[in-house]
Amino acid sequence: MPMLCTLASGSSGNCTLVSDGKTHILIDAGISARRITRALDALGLHTGELSAVLLTHEHADHIAGLKTLTARYRVPVYASARTAAAVESVVAEGLLNAFPAGGQFEIGSIGAQTFLTPHDTPESVGYALEAGHTRIVLATDLGHVPEQALGYICTADILLIEANHDIGLLKQGPYPYFLKKRILSDNGHLSNDACAQAVSSAVEKGVKTVLLGHLSAQNNTPALAFSQVCGVLGQLGAKLGRDVCVEVAPRAESGTVFAV
Repeated sequence: MPMLCTLASGSSGNCTLVSDGKTHILIDAGISARRITRALDALGLHTGELSAVLLTHEHADHIAGLKTLTARYRVPVYASARTAAAVESVVAEGLLNAFPAGGQFEIGSIGAQTFLTPHDTPESVGYALEAGHTRIVLATDLGHVPEQALGYICTADILLIEANHDIGLLKQGPYPYFLKKRILSDNGHLSNDACAQAVSSAVEKGVKTVLLGHLSAQNNTPALAFSQVCGVLGQLGAKLGRDVCVEVAPRAESGTVFAV
């Protein structure tokens, strides 16, 4: 049965498991290989059974465990061409596979379609994964939601989308001005408000399972992200539990196992 489970989702580390029971894929490896192994063990999966790691981009909170993971377990890594160039030195020899951003490929029984995301990296991407008749879409680390990305978001059976910060908390918080400006930019991170607008469009198109991820520890709370997104859905007339399921991914531990 196709499933998604976040192993960590936040500014300090990101890693998500997608599996159809035969092919097991990690999206990013932004926590230690030891933490990944423990989390997979709890799900009944050995790290050596991983089919691949798919990278969204090369920031440290997405690749922190990559060097050990590839050296110890020989897990293949897939990344867009410019991201691949940036991580080449930390991936064990012979395991790095580059693809053109926007391209598609298959890993075992799971198909992957990629789309560009606007972030402050040369070539970050999101993923739409086809596992059986289930489409799992992951869209994080994007300063805004371009039309192409929204198109993929609106086709998900299970959607993991960024709700990084509350704008008010960020502006009033202790971050230096340059960092606030970066986060708020069109190539920064998605606010709760912007996330809510994208989620409302997705729910209007029939998306029924939404997971809010990549929350900032300093500039957001799970309760705030949930209430702001669900508030917009309420204005749309969507009923939680009937029309859509919304949850918040934990920052530093494994979350709910979502299966369709």
